[in-house]
Amino acid sequence: MKKSLFVAAIAAISLVACKKGEATTGTDSVKATEDSAIATIDSTANAAGDSIKATADSAKTEVKAAADSAKTAVKH
Repeated sequence: MKKSLFVAAIAAISLVACKKGEATTGTDSVKATEDSAIATIDSTANAAGDSIKATADSAKTEVKAAADSAKTAVKH
């Protein structure tokens, strides 16, 4: 009787340890997914910022060209 209780106790401890290990792995997976999502958001934000800067630079160049053209037209 003592031997079967001992075996049952070892089995229960093993089961709990196994479940705890699975939970830790799940937590690690969630953390990795979270890190990946944050990296994607940062990348998207950087790309959007670069796109806005490029558009602003292009518009600035166009305005400067129009102003130069207007100056040339006024001189003639």
